[in-house]
Amino acid sequence: MEEYVINGGFPLQGEVEVGGAKNVILPAVIAGLLTDEEVRLENIPLISDLRLMVRICRDLGANITISNHTLIVKTINFKNHKIPLEIAAKLRASFMMLVPLLIHLGKAEIPNPGGCRIGTRPISRPIEGLQKMGAKIFYNSNDGYFHASLNKFIGSNFNFIKNTHTGTEMLILAAVLAKGQTILENAAQEPEIDNLIRLLNQMGGRIKRIKPRVITIDGVKKLYGTTFKIMPDRNEIVTFAIASLVTKGNVFIKDTQREYLKAFLEKLDEIGAGWEPAENGTRFYFKDKLLSSKVQTGPYPGFMTDWQAPWAVLMTQAQGESIIHETVYENRFQYVDELIKMGAKIKLFNPSVTNPKNLYNFDLADDRDEYFHGMKISGPSFLHNAVLSIPDLRAGATLVLAAIAAKGKSSLEGIEHIDRGYENFDKRLQSLGAKIKRKVI
Repeated sequence: MEEYVINGGFPLQGEVEVGGAKNVILPAVIAGLLTDEEVRLENIPLISDLRLMVRICRDLGANITISNHTLIVKTINFKNHKIPLEIAAKLRASFMMLVPLLIHLGKAEIPNPGGCRIGTRPISRPIEGLQKMGAKIFYNSNDGYFHASLNKFIGSNFNFIKNTHTGTEMLILAAVLAKGQTILENAAQEPEIDNLIRLLNQMGGRIKRIKPRVITIDGVKKLYGTTFKIMPDRNEIVTFAIASLVTKGNVFIKDTQREYLKAFLEKLDEIGAGWEPAENGTRFYFKDKLLSSKVQTGPYPGFMTDWQAPWAVLMTQAQGESIIHETVYENRFQYVDELIKMGAKIKLFNPSVTNPKNLYNFDLADDRDEYFHGMKISGPSFLHNAVLSIPDLRAGATLVLAAIAAKGKSSLEGIEHIDRGYENFDKRLQSLGAKIKRKVI
């Protein structure tokens, strides 16, 4: 096991690059499995989630090579229809392998997916869609596996009850080679999904977003090889931007694609934070005192749920009372106790909501009395050093931000969560002046 040891309180300065989007590379690899030709993916993030995905694909019969930040996938033949529990339990995206297995072999056995425990994150939504397209899927509680079979995916109309990123991706991947047309309504609108659509269309797919939340897919008989560059990771951009601001620093982030960060940049303007656009990136810098804010998370183009934890750290340094209302996941404040341990003044509460069924993206049946969906942050707070435990990926990056802003030496256990989504996070922070070391426990 390893930990981070951080001596905080130093402003970050310099220039940094972000990696390719985690939320694109995993479905992009699966897209590469849908053709027998070579698919070359550039600007890939070298993260542990990708390594697990590559291991699964190789075990099933795919030939995958990685050189620097380029991945080449070529499907030779699928030789196994079952994914081992010990691998799938570590990777939520493993469930997406259901689609290529059904297309190639007509059968699949996949266990409940793993990943960060930030809520129930129901997989019933994509299952319902795949069943409507002709798949037979049932869950066996005795062995913990979903068992599926298929003759061929058939185009269908499907309306998602709630916004689902993974569900939208899975049905697009299934529909691209299906017989006939598929129409997805209330589909997720995230830029990462449009990046996947561009990849599939380069491979010969016929996919269009005809309205913000309506996607049509006309099935084709065959997909072809291509070369495709993965978009920058929006979560990394926001993480490094907040790292600069919370340490009163000045950091230039390359290749930021600001058109996908509007909700975040608007909030920076609201609180008086400094940012400056440039042709090849964006500079984020501390100007003066930060003002408090009210943030409600939501699906794109709203304020991303993955941004709320880093934003909470920033608001500990703002003047007055800030409020964050989480509407996407029912249990995503697991990091708050760790921030309180460092001196943050945070109180959790449940906001008054007129129509929770319409507002909340999670299933209300999964909610619990001990979960809270709102927090009040009083600032500015003096953050001090502490021994911290990381509960999940985004919370891990958040606690690193808090530690580099805090005075004194902190240690963070559970950094394997951070490795799932950030490549060389400590080294890139070091290049900006952060006093952070990776240490074997």
